[in-house]
Amino acid sequence: MIGARVFCIPTALERSSSVSLFFAKISTRPVSRLSTTVAMSTTTSKRQEEFDTIFKQKRVVRSTVRKSLKAMDPSLRTQQDDAIQNTVLEAPWFKSCRRLCAYISCKSLNEVDTSRILSNILQYPDSNTVAEKKVYVPWVEDKNSNMRMLHISHMDDLVANSMNILEPAPVDAQGNDREDVMQADEPIDLFILPGLAFDRCGRRLGRGGGYYDTFLKRYQDRAKEKNWSNPFMVALSYSPQILEDGSIPVTPNDVLIDALVTPSGVVPITPRAIERM
Repeated sequence: MIGARVFCIPTALERSSSVSLFFAKISTRPVSRLSTTVAMSTTTSKRQEEFDTIFKQKRVVRSTVRKSLKAMDPSLRTQQDDAIQNTVLEAPWFKSCRRLCAYISCKSLNEVDTSRILSNILQYPDSNTVAEKKVYVPWVEDKNSNMRMLHISHMDDLVANSMNILEPAPVDAQGNDREDVMQADEPIDLFILPGLAFDRCGRRLGRGGGYYDTFLKRYQDRAKEKNWSNPFMVALSYSPQILEDGSIPVTPNDVLIDALVTPSGVVPITPRAIERM
């Protein structure tokens, strides 16, 4: 996790998972293997039931938010896209970052537009508004939640994949492999993340593929191994995507965010986010 999260109420699964951190008192009487096996089987079964319940709850939330996004007025969507991107471009944490990972928005998925943010970085690296930055964007490796973040220098580096989503070709025009952020020698300062739903506790609900949570966990492990600070996690959200606090179910594998950029401005969530406002 990245810093302390505030105002969050743990779910039943989160509370039950913390119990495993404590060791039971050792009995002086011998315990049969059968009893131990039955107890472990019962615990595993209960935990799986909790996971199944959470996954069902997530499906319900996803369905509700998708309908809300689909019903958004196009002119309102454009207004909110502009407001959110303006906020990002003017934010001190964006201006000061030198290396970032950002998603490439997909209109068919109703994601907050990032085209102006990326264009500003790639087309005007020496402007007064945006300091020179190095940006990495997603490339989906397979259907097993494996995703890489590859460096691009121009918008022309992006090509449409089989789902008509723009992503970088793994090899550049000169036939060289693109730099993978997991092999980079310097840490990432900022992650700009998509999602389907968010709350002001830092909970983020993705689209169900697990690509971002899997990647973020891997990057956090690398940062720990390298003794780097964890990157600042920021998500972009339309107003219908912001839900009541605690209404997004989470599992221990879900990565929380530091701040949320909405049409009304930035919602700082963690102490480190409050410090940067």
